[in-house]
Amino acid sequence: MVIAGDSKGKQGRVLEVQIEKERAIVEGVNLISKHTKPNAKSPQGGIVKREAPIHVSNLMLIDASGKPSRKAKIIKK
Repeated sequence: MVIAGDSKGKQGRVLEVQIEKERAIVEGVNLISKHTKPNAKSPQGGIVKREAPIHVSNLMLIDASGKPSRKAKIIKK
């Protein structure tokens, strides 16, 4: 769950965590518009919406009861 910023209050599944940058990519949160040129993969080109990384201090994990929890921590290895 996002607790600060433009996406405040939104919830999503964590897709990726960038430990060294202290950022995470969350599904459906912090969307940006990326302009793409036509190429072999996407012959049409155009504008693509995708998730951008958000700082972990702006996130809270949802516990089993469905409430945001401050107890959860990201452990660095």
